[in-house]
Amino acid sequence: MLFNSLSFVLVFLPLAFVGFHLCSLVAPRAGGRLAAAWLVAMSLLFYYWWNPPYVLLLLGSAAFNYTLGVLIQRARGRERLQSGVLWLGVTLNLLVLCYYKYFFPLLHGLNGIGFHFVAGDVILPLGISFFTFTQIGYLVDCKSGISQSQNPLNYSLFVTFFPHLIAGPILHHKEIMPQFRAPETYRINLRNIQTGIAIFILGLAKKTLIADTLLPVADAAFAKPEALSLIAAWHGALCYSLQLYFDFSGYSEMAMGLALLFNIRFPANFDSPYRSVSVIEYWQRWHMTLTRYINLYIYNPIAFWVTRRRLARGKATSRKGLKTFSGFTELVAYPTFVTLFLAGVWHGAGLQFMIFGLLHAAYLSINHAWRLWRPDPGGGPPRWHVIAWKGSLTYLAVLVGQIFFRASSSMNAVAMLRAMLNMNGLPPWNGWRAECGLEEGFSPAHLVTMMNHGSIPMVVILFAMVWFVPNVLQVFSEYEPSLSTPRTPAPEWLRWRPDWQWGAALGAIGAVALLAITGTSAFLYFQF
Repeated sequence: MLFNSLSFVLVFLPLAFVGFHLCSLVAPRAGGRLAAAWLVAMSLLFYYWWNPPYVLLLLGSAAFNYTLGVLIQRARGRERLQSGVLWLGVTLNLLVLCYYKYFFPLLHGLNGIGFHFVAGDVILPLGISFFTFTQIGYLVDCKSGISQSQNPLNYSLFVTFFPHLIAGPILHHKEIMPQFRAPETYRINLRNIQTGIAIFILGLAKKTLIADTLLPVADAAFAKPEALSLIAAWHGALCYSLQLYFDFSGYSEMAMGLALLFNIRFPANFDSPYRSVSVIEYWQRWHMTLTRYINLYIYNPIAFWVTRRRLARGKATSRKGLKTFSGFTELVAYPTFVTLFLAGVWHGAGLQFMIFGLLHAAYLSINHAWRLWRPDPGGGPPRWHVIAWKGSLTYLAVLVGQIFFRASSSMNAVAMLRAMLNMNGLPPWNGWRAECGLEEGFSPAHLVTMMNHGSIPMVVILFAMVWFVPNVLQVFSEYEPSLSTPRTPAPEWLRWRPDWQWGAALGAIGAVALLAITGTSAFLYFQF
């Protein structure tokens, strides 16, 4: 079951919502436990709907990691025992993840170079990366003393809570567990309900009205990139870039809105990343909880290890040491490349995902080097043309990475890049009238057709929305939709208010978004 399905919106969600608040009202003293148990049961039903046998995998994973967490906490003061239990947990979690995500693709790859393994296929369990990473982080924090003892019910809810189960955000127990324990979570909060419904509607509209309409264009372009002209290749690549943006933005907002319906605030996971003026900033705005996770549990431990080794050898680790070639390579580039390589592999088993990760590692290393060695930029805010060229360069770098992210193989990605460089031997303007929606002449009546086919004018309009229209965090800033504060709130006239004007507009948008659900298109991050 997906958030953008009629069965979810019209049946499952009302049942989960009404049952949760009824449980809180019927038994006020035990309301928290009863309502939490209801949410766990509904989350398991949500998971069961996708693939029934994998409910046992989810329950087994939660029970296993909860037990290890208890053992680690009870072994406080016995360092070797704690470390052994932690490494057992991390190893087994990763083995299960690798089996489902990489084992069968590896066998198929080996068969492709002459081996003869019996290699079937396996359906990837829903959200396995997200609930695995969440629990590995929990075990690490149990070892470091950051995590406190949890009761089994709250831990089960932390792992299975359906709004984050498909594609994140990657939750941290210190943010979410206290909310599950708080009495106010189990009281009706009209402010949260109104805000949650509004945000969910906007996210659903982004998915069904924008991302899904761009999907056919992107799929067609990446199916045969070697046959594309310059304009067609750029059109297909930009359509995919926008599809990815609105798909993940829509999912993140739907998850945020759903959590608010149950009085839970998620960490922000998406903050207009295409407005970034550096790749460092991009990773602070795109899949923000993944960035936080890999920094906290991969990059920082590697960087600390390298720092200790340098100190043991008597080498500098200060800013002056960073400005040496060896210092920068060891303290910045090395942990960055290892971290982003692993992040790339996490996204998929193909060579193209490794290249995606290494590309971003190179981008980030160059960005950090520029910040270290650039000339003094002087005081005052940057001028608009500086922001424009930095933003354009950042987006172009990100777009190249996205081509590897989307391509079916590294060769497919190279073919798309060749087409974008006009190396296919076709006239660059070949098919430009069709791409612009002008094949049969232009009239206002063609706007709907142009949108449905992701034409170039619609691409321009969507990029204008991406760059200039305030995002959900900004529009709803006064109602605190997430645990994060937006960089800048929206202008006063664009901020959300629970009044009839906003209600009518959102009602119309929601109706159109529901009518656009003709099938169920999976979210792009669903496969991870």
